[in-house]
Order: sequence, then structure tokens, then C-alpha cells
Amino acid sequence: MKFFIALATIISTIFAFNIDISDSTIANGKTTIIEFEKEQNIEYKKVVLGKKIHKIYQHPLDSKKSYVLIPVSYYEKPSDKKVEVFYTEKGKQKSKIIFLRVEDGKYKKEKIQVQKSKVNPKSKEVKKRIAKEYAEAMKIYSTSTSKSQVSSKFIAPMDSKITSSFGKARVYNNTLNGYHSGTDYRAKIGTSIHASNDGVVVLVKDRFYSGGTVILDHGHGIYTCYYHMSDFSVKNGQKIKKADIIGLSGDSGRVTGPHLHFSARVGGEQVDPLQLIELLNRKLF
Repeated sequence: MKFFIALATIISTIFAFNIDISDSTIANGKTTIIEFEKEQNIEYKKVVLGKKIHKIYQHPLDSKKSYVLIPVSYYEKPSDKKVEVFYTEKGKQKSKIIFLRVEDGKYKKEKIQVQKSKVNPKSKEVKKRIAKEYAEAMKIYSTSTSKSQVSSKFIAPMDSKITSSFGKARVYNNTLNGYHSGTDYRAKIGTSIHASNDGVVVLVKDRFYSGGTVILDHGHGIYTCYYHMSDFSVKNGQKIKKADIIGLSGDSGRVTGPHLHFSARVGGEQVDPLQLIELLNRKLF
């Protein structure tokens, strides 16, 4: 621990006031942000954590800053992680090291009873459908648009009680293990769902597990997802404004009852959506 603190102090000294990391200690499934002040003769290029390269983007509101979001996988174990920042100084390629400490999120466990057909489907046709839908979604999440669609704070998709938070370890029908990849809102069938922020609709589809699904691209590798919907008010490629109604809640897909499942992806990684939008609102907007 002392070694980690000493390293953090050294890094802080090296970068002076030109770099700011929101959280150097972070739980699995959460996101941190690094902001860079623009400096003469220095151009920040990318950030590397393990085998993943994270793009640095222009700050959406401050022309004197750039930033990068660092998502931590839910499956990441507690450890110290080396984050390498690559940049050029007077045309010469250089890099600096930042250390992140990943902590255990200590997520609770819950048991879920759903339709048997939604737990471990045997049909080849259904398995093919699931695989196709997964590949389609991952192709979307691996795409990162350089233009941000967002210029103001994110909002919750509806004003309702949260019935299940992100990260809970789940046991489906006493056999299938997984984790809750988003935040559930209590919502009877037909409740309006609002876009969390400006974005572009990149998927409108009825899927096997997530049911009626809408995915919004907010730019810079940030996506919000809305599941188990009963009706859609948008179409693929449509530009959406914050708070626009994108559809109605339902009980489609793998569910125990009607509700809205709200989730988010950053740089392809599934993260806690409420922690993400709180971070973005606090640091960027």
C-alpha cells in the first residue's frame, strides 16, 4: 500500500497540474476519467491499460482540455493496474505511467426465477439467434465516434424506484450464474422511457434476452441501453434529444415482470450506468 501511495505521489509530481484523474482507486464495474490540460508542444495520443487502448477525446465543453474514460471490467480482480499515457513532446514520442488500484465492489447476490426457456435454451435456432444478436451488439460497442453528441448533463431514463442495482451477482433458477449488468427501474407496461442524453439510435430490435431494445450512441464510445420495452418511438439512425420519449416499458425478454433495465457501455465495456453518468455530470458538464 505504501508503495502504491509513493508511486501516486511521484506521478502527481511528474504531471504537475496538467493531468487530473477523478479516482485512482476504483471498484470493478466502475469508470474513472483522466483529464488533460492542453500544453504547448505536447499532444496526448492514447492511454493503454493492459491490452486495451483507450482513445483520448476533445472535452465536449472546454477547448483547453481533452479527456479519456477508463472503464474497469466487472470481472477484474483487486490489484494495482499500470495505465500508460502516450504523448508527443516537440514531435518526440513519450509516455508516462499512472497506477490505478482496483478494489472489490462487494456486490450483493440475488436469486432470480424466470421462464425456463430463457435460462439455458437448447434449440439450435435459438442459440444461433442469441449468438447473432450478441455479435451485432458487440460490433456496435466496439465502434467509437469521434464527435460527441452531448453538451449537457445526463438524466435518468425515468423517475421511478430502483428495484435492482448494477453488479448484483445473480443465480437464475438456481442453476445459471451471472451478474446484473444495469439498473432496473420499477415500471408497469406502457410507461414512457426517456433518452438519457442527446444521441443517435444505433439499434432498435426485439432480442431474445433483452427483449425490446434501444441503444443510443452518445459519441466518444459512450452508449446507453434500454431493455424489455413493449413499444418503440424511434428508428435506426434517428438523432435524439435528451428527454425525448424513445418508447414504452414492458416485460419482453428474460424478466420476472415488467420493468426498465437501463445499462451503459464505455469503450466496449459494461459499466455501472448510474456511476458513469454521475461521473460525466460531475467532471465534464
